[in-house]
Parts: sequence; C-alpha cells; structure tokens
Amino acid sequence: MSAPILDNTEQLGAINQKVVADGENLPAVTLKDGSKVQTGTVATMLHNIALYNAGQRGMIEKELELAIPTLVKIGLFDLFSPDEWVNGANPGRRFVGLAAKQYLAAGNR
Repeated sequence: MSAPILDNTEQLGAINQKVVADGENLPAVTLKDGSKVQTGTVATMLHNIALYNAGQRGMIEKELELAIPTLVKIGLFDLFSPDEWVNGANPGRRFVGLAAKQYLAAGNR
C-alpha cells in the first residue's frame, strides 16, 4: 500500500520555487500518518498574500487556493481558525480564510 499523497503536491512544488534561490529545490516530506506534503507552502502563501495585497489576482488566487489542502493537513487552521484569518483588514489573509472555510465546509480534512 502506498502512502497517501495530497493531489496537488507536485503543483505546489513548482509554485513554491518562487521563494527559493535558483538551483534550490524544496522537498516533499512524509508525515507520520504516511501522507506527503510539500515544504515551503507556508512561506509561499505569505509571499502570495503580499502579492494579493499589492493588487495581483488571477494566478495568485489559484496558487493560494492550491495551498489550502496542505495548510489544513499541517494544522495551520487549527492554530489560527479560518474565521481568525477572515477577520481584520488584510485582504490576502481574508481570501485565504474564506478559501479555507469553503474547503472545510465541503467536508475536507
């Protein structure tokens, strides 16, 4: 039986390259439950939130949405609930919180 892998791990690996120096690679790591997640996802999310706040949309929104399953898997929304992300004046953070709420409301964990 193979270890469960989040469907978007390869996509996130490519997206997360935007926060590392040329020639560097961020690995996917295996968690204790056997699932694999892409490292660098939180750093890239923070980078993309800054881009979102600067007015970029489209691809940045898609990249933020692609990060949600990994962020849920690693427990980010247990530390700060989606409602906490939505509150406040930061539009990028609000976008992530709303995307997480939608993802979780669909029964995903």
